[in-house]
Amino acid sequence: MKFSFFHLMPYPYLPDDFDQYPSSSLTFPNKHFDPKLGNQLYHRYLDELEYAEQVGFDGLAVNEHHQSAYGLMPSPNIMAAALARRTDRARIMVLGNAIGIRGNPLRVAEEIAMLDHLSNGRVDSGFVRGIGWEYFAHSISPTLSRARFNEAHDLIIKAWTSDELFQWISPHYEYRYVNLWPRPLQQPHPPVYIPGAGSTETMRFCAEHRYTYMSVYAPTHVVRRWFDGYRQAAADLGYVPDPEKIALSIPIYVADSDERAHREARPAVEWLFYKGLKQPMELVNPPGYMSQASMRGLLMTERKPFSQLSYPELLAEGYAIVGSPATVASRLREMYTELGGYGQLIGLFAIGPSTHEQTTRSTELFASHVIPELRTLGVGAAPTAGPTASSPA
Repeated sequence: MKFSFFHLMPYPYLPDDFDQYPSSSLTFPNKHFDPKLGNQLYHRYLDELEYAEQVGFDGLAVNEHHQSAYGLMPSPNIMAAALARRTDRARIMVLGNAIGIRGNPLRVAEEIAMLDHLSNGRVDSGFVRGIGWEYFAHSISPTLSRARFNEAHDLIIKAWTSDELFQWISPHYEYRYVNLWPRPLQQPHPPVYIPGAGSTETMRFCAEHRYTYMSVYAPTHVVRRWFDGYRQAAADLGYVPDPEKIALSIPIYVADSDERAHREARPAVEWLFYKGLKQPMELVNPPGYMSQASMRGLLMTERKPFSQLSYPELLAEGYAIVGSPATVASRLREMYTELGGYGQLIGLFAIGPSTHEQTTRSTELFASHVIPELRTLGVGAAPTAGPTASSPA
């Protein structure tokens, strides 16, 4: 099992009257951003990522969001560059670049190639479509999301792997000269991760390219359906995916005792799900953003909005894990079985308004007590097969 420390870099200092705003993203006025506090946060958050490597995490993960208090990383590649020279062992995981909203995806290919060299071949490259509101923020129709993503992906991969000049002309991108300098250090290119939220197209896409499929916020039984969908897509192509190609991403908070963990984690978890993730459906999944098949699967899934879930329900359903090291290790073992196995855990340890001291203590406890308990999980076991053709995926 591999373990990564994931950071959203949130802006937790929301006003007391935040409830009057429909979302923390897109329309939330930036007058509420204090540049002095933001400056302090960026340096604090980089310290936390660097600390995670020091205590034994295998990967340091960052990602992209725009015009949002939920995450202050419109350019995750900048944060990855900052980490590249101040770390020397952990994978630097950009999870990922929102290539569907990029007007110039070739720039992503160039920047990731540079990062690969700066990090001595430690970069993992995630590709995401971007959330609905981010298409509005970039004046791009959400109906073009999938097509733009696929075209940008194909262009980036070809740019990384071709050693000859080529021309690229597709419906959304046009380049007369593509001749990437530098080429990536890792050959044929850095490992690719794709976060998925139930889209059948994403499951098939990951299986076809043998990329790592990564979950996002969802109850355990829904994540199991996603993982099984990915396994089935791989089975349809005649192979069983390596467990390392399946990654569970989940908020985690560890303290010395269960009582202390819940006391400290509750306001942080509630901030994340009630404020940071306060996003009306029309901003998350606007019309045309998802295919009919994927939207049908989403509507068939019984899930309450985050705002209607109590703190105990969020934990019971598997949206987050909180407790002492023993409790957290036990819960992750349970989820390993419930999910049919997974080979990577990508934990969100800096949750909302958690203090720097709380975050680093949680990180240290997880690294020193939980990772050793779970490191060999699944070693020696046969890969979990996907569902049969008649099983729901």
